[in-house]
Amino acid sequence: MPTHSANPGRRVVFMVFPGTKLLDVAGPLQVFQDARTSDGEPAYDVTLASVPGGPIKTDTCVTLETAPLASLSGSPSDTVLVSGGAAAMQAAGNKSLQLCLNKLAVNARRIGSICTGAFILAAGGHLKGRKATTHWMHCRELGEENHGVAVDPDAIFVVDGPVWTSAGVSCGIDMTLAMVEADLGRKEALRLARVLVLYLKRPGGQSQFSAPLKQQLSLSTGSLDELLVWIEDNLADRLSVEQLAERANMSNRNFARVFRKMVGLPPATYVEERRVEKACRFLENDQLSVKEVSSLAGFGSEETFRRSFLKIKGVPPSAYAVRFGEK
Repeated sequence: MPTHSANPGRRVVFMVFPGTKLLDVAGPLQVFQDARTSDGEPAYDVTLASVPGGPIKTDTCVTLETAPLASLSGSPSDTVLVSGGAAAMQAAGNKSLQLCLNKLAVNARRIGSICTGAFILAAGGHLKGRKATTHWMHCRELGEENHGVAVDPDAIFVVDGPVWTSAGVSCGIDMTLAMVEADLGRKEALRLARVLVLYLKRPGGQSQFSAPLKQQLSLSTGSLDELLVWIEDNLADRLSVEQLAERANMSNRNFARVFRKMVGLPPATYVEERRVEKACRFLENDQLSVKEVSSLAGFGSEETFRRSFLKIKGVPPSAYAVRFGEK
């Protein structure tokens, strides 16, 4: 059945269409389905809906059973989410879908999109004058086709008033966890992250790509891949340019030149950024002091750590811990 009985005050409607990317729906759906109120009751009433209703074939062999969208427009929904996928571009021009979306959006507390579902929101005018994001491969296209939309190509999700947009695929889970946190509190959002065995609950401003992944994508030959992995595993060590050059079997000068050309950063800058990212993980998930984190992340002193963190993140580590930590 497309509808699940739960808290009628928090009805979530997933708008899907033929060719919907399954993971765009399944990930966020699982978060909402597993969310619980303080008394242990299901927190959301989730409905899968499409223009015709009935079975809707996704981009996989899985078919989703849906309710007709027209049948939902008469009653308010707490959250309306539009799924994505390659077929979203075509669905954006579906007049019946846009009509139903407009009717649902009028009575919804918030609306949002996963991945390329942003194109459907934009086609309906819901992103005009707002900040938004989508899958990194389509950010430029979204901005060029919709001049009133300020597209952030890096963020994993963006919140602008009642409108939420997320980047590709798994980022929809991050956005949904943020919605749960806004509704039910950080404790429940973190519980869900652990239940779903997620590495961490990522804040919306985090880049769509982790720094190591960015570097891997930029390395055409892959000749420094092993070194980058080794750096990631040994950030607490000294990691001088001389040490890294020796490990790469290069002279210091040649190593610095090759590293900067292939990675886009000087070796010392790259190591500093990776240490700050490692420190973020400690500040988000562990009840450690700034001094302890600075040591674990490989900084020579607490003051050096503070300066690096402020330079790269724009806030001191203590402020980051307050905003994103579990405490």
